[in-house]
Amino acid sequence: MNQPTTTFSFDVTSADFDKRVIEASFEQPVLVDFWAEWCAPCKVMLPILEHIAEEYQGELLLAKVNCDIEQDIVGRIGIQTLPTVVLFKEGKVVDGFQEAQPESAIRAMLELHVEMPAPAAEDPMVQAQALFAESRFAEAEALLKQVLTEDNTHAKALILYGRCLAERGELAEAQAVLDAVKSDEHKAELAGAKAQLTFLSQAKDLPDVADLKTRVAQNPQDDEAAYQLAVQQLARQQYEGALEGLLKLFVRNRSYNEGITHTTLLQVFDLLGNDHPLVTTYRRKLFAALY
Repeated sequence: MNQPTTTFSFDVTSADFDKRVIEASFEQPVLVDFWAEWCAPCKVMLPILEHIAEEYQGELLLAKVNCDIEQDIVGRIGIQTLPTVVLFKEGKVVDGFQEAQPESAIRAMLELHVEMPAPAAEDPMVQAQALFAESRFAEAEALLKQVLTEDNTHAKALILYGRCLAERGELAEAQAVLDAVKSDEHKAELAGAKAQLTFLSQAKDLPDVADLKTRVAQNPQDDEAAYQLAVQQLARQQYEGALEGLLKLFVRNRSYNEGITHTTLLQVFDLLGNDHPLVTTYRRKLFAALY
């Protein structure tokens, strides 16, 4: 059985057992798994033990002893049954078990001797991005303000904060926040945020969606109505409909308003990001229309 080694689990031999198990157990408990190639229950136990060791993130180590090879250690510890799992703490055996055990029993045994580390706090930026995606803008802003209190030049936080403000209609304040971004590290994200702000600013001065849809239905060649409808859709995050309308307008009249349709398509690509499936689809369609 190939024994994988990770940060918190490793093979030990007679040469390093004292150092990596006995001595190490004064720093943190070491769980020792005694196994053999022919032992089927050992193969069942190993991934469970490795998973548990990973969860403890260094508060518990897992040492693995191949009993077919390391007979000196087997005799020294008095191993008679496989699998046998022994817990060392402060240089001594403090607990253990023989034969395969359910994961719940292993965890219950360990809880008596080892404290599970507290889960790492979630990155506030990750939380804020999730809240933004759910349109919970005020909650996202609260987290972003915490980030910006610690670092008022944090580019990603400023950009997302600006987008939250824009979505809530605070367009002037959003513009001021985005203008405060000085780093070149997030150019695409900044361009996308500014594009969204532009769409929202334009949309508030345009006819409403129902009127524009009526105009396009009555006259499919009404380029102005088609473009304005796409802007209204972009302001409402109806990206697929907007992209389809912009592409049709570009194909029909690429010179409309000095090529603004092409510029707007590129702005939407910046807004959504290169990994977005709509960007992949419509970038390909735009290329086909161009060439």
